[in-house]
Amino acid sequence: MTVLATPTRPSSSWPPSDTPAEEAPHSKPRRGWWHLVLVPVALLFATPFVQMFLTSLTPESEINRFPVRFFPSELTLDGYAKLFRDTDVLLWTSNTVLVSLVAVGSHLVLCSLAGYGFARLKFPGRNVGFFMIIATIMIPTQLLMVPTYVMFARVGIIDTLAAAMVPWLASVFGIFLMRQFFLSLPVELEEAALLDGCSRFTTFWRIILPLARPALATLAIFTLLSSWNDLVWPLIAINDPSAFTLQLGITNFQGARRTDWSLLMASNVVATLPLIVFFVFAQKQFIATMSFTGVKG
Repeated sequence: MTVLATPTRPSSSWPPSDTPAEEAPHSKPRRGWWHLVLVPVALLFATPFVQMFLTSLTPESEINRFPVRFFPSELTLDGYAKLFRDTDVLLWTSNTVLVSLVAVGSHLVLCSLAGYGFARLKFPGRNVGFFMIIATIMIPTQLLMVPTYVMFARVGIIDTLAAAMVPWLASVFGIFLMRQFFLSLPVELEEAALLDGCSRFTTFWRIILPLARPALATLAIFTLLSSWNDLVWPLIAINDPSAFTLQLGITNFQGARRTDWSLLMASNVVATLPLIVFFVFAQKQFIATMSFTGVKG
């Protein structure tokens, strides 16, 4: 019996020159060049935050000195001491946390339900209703303040925290974001669950909603940023100092006195730090949503 030898490829011609094996060494330098560009840009964007933090630790006598120093010659906590001694910053912070928690929780519930309904449920006028909701984005917010104030005054929630909470129960952006994410999920998942006897709500709660964690995290980030930094509407609707939010309290306190830069920067650090910490922990979910969510009809 004759055994035929299997022809082999010469070692000098394998692997081919256009395979990923030879392209891999060139990918690392490319990423290195990108890092050389991104690191200075990141430092540029971080400079205002570093300057704000250093100014909050700078003595008042050195802040107004010319030329201005980026690094103070000495550090002090007088700005933070005056902030917690002369203001109700703890009350303002607790009010802001309460408003933000209500805003984030209601957005996650209401916007996810509305987005799922517009993405999957078939009912008359679904597309028309969705585009009418999207069209409300074109209405300037300033035009809605007077009728909203009149409506809240008739209900009796002016000068209360409810006046700051109700406008943040849901938003057009949240409905749009959740709808677009639900459209990116395969319909076969829901069809298989319905064939197994799951109801529509059970399918949404046990299958679809766990897959939407990136979109929910992104919605939570945007809602927290907007509700935490909201100033214009609370400035109009709230006059009771016990119901001040953090931004409103800092604005009123600073406007009634001369500009104390160390105290002002200390209050800005207190107002900004929770947002930075929250974004650091949720940035992976945010990036995942931006890669999966697209504009679909």
